[in-house]
Amino acid sequence: MYAIVEIAGQQFKVQKDQKIFVHRLKDDIGAKISFDRVLLVENGGKINVGAPAISGALVSAEVNDHVKGDKVIVFRKKRRKGYKKRNGHRQSFTAITITDIKA
Repeated sequence: MYAIVEIAGQQFKVQKDQKIFVHRLKDDIGAKISFDRVLLVENGGKINVGAPAISGALVSAEVNDHVKGDKVIVFRKKRRKGYKKRNGHRQSFTAITITDIKA
């Protein structure tokens, strides 16, 4: 059984006991959260598609940790002009574990 759920503006294909990284959520570590924006549920070969979301479907998860991603270097240069600019960025993520999928 899997579901496609929208979390923080992005769509994820999730299964029970799966660990995923999503964009930073405001919830505390150890908090139980649920997502009601479920777009698709597959259960034993039977597919249920919402328009756009399935009413009554719920994906439950638990917040494990708040982490930062790998550093990404942003480098801009214009040739023959002496213009060089170097910048770095680290995205904040929340590690969650999917505990239950209810269709």
